[in-house]
Amino acid sequence: MTETNVTHSGFKNRSDLHVARKVWHMAGVFAIFTGWIFLPYWLAMTILGLLWVMFVPVDIIRQNNKLVNKNLTQMFRPIMRSSELNRLAGTTYLLTGVILIALIFNRGIVSISLLFLAFADPLASYIGIKYGKDKIFGHKSVQGFMAAFVVCATVCYFFLSYNHITQHLIIASLLAGMVGAVSELIPLAKLDDNFTMPVLSSVGLSILFYFFGFYSFFPPL
Repeated sequence: MTETNVTHSGFKNRSDLHVARKVWHMAGVFAIFTGWIFLPYWLAMTILGLLWVMFVPVDIIRQNNKLVNKNLTQMFRPIMRSSELNRLAGTTYLLTGVILIALIFNRGIVSISLLFLAFADPLASYIGIKYGKDKIFGHKSVQGFMAAFVVCATVCYFFLSYNHITQHLIIASLLAGMVGAVSELIPLAKLDDNFTMPVLSSVGLSILFYFFGFYSFFPPL
């Protein structure tokens, strides 16, 4: 087995703002959301599967091959964290989590979870790093939590409005905002939040949608 250690020099840490990574994350997940909304289910799932096959095996291989690891990490330096140099990248967890929820949950729930992941996760991180004085869990802060809540509640409000769901709209959006913010906040078995956030959001939104009777508003898969 080949050594995998790569120097952290020149790579951003989790505590850095790392704007390029946040922009990449938002653009990439929003592109997935767009495909999920406008493409047939089978085609959206095929594309997700192809992305997973193209990225995840290579990400696993680089853990055991120093040369591959060095070349790939240098190539993706602008969007990689130092913590990912000798561990699986966040994209591996993200694609795995998205495919999992796409296989299990209602199309509307997956759509909102993707919007949470696209915008609430990076914006909560930005606010938490820049203004987060009051820590809750590790690097997570009250300020980041509140940012996630506002973003999640807002995107849920507009998504439901766009789909002509007006009954209990405000209270449902506020509760959905709490679901998204808690999903972004809570660590789960030390898994990457690119995996845990969409999964926990989908579970929480499923309960919420069932309670408010929103399932009938969304077409089947």
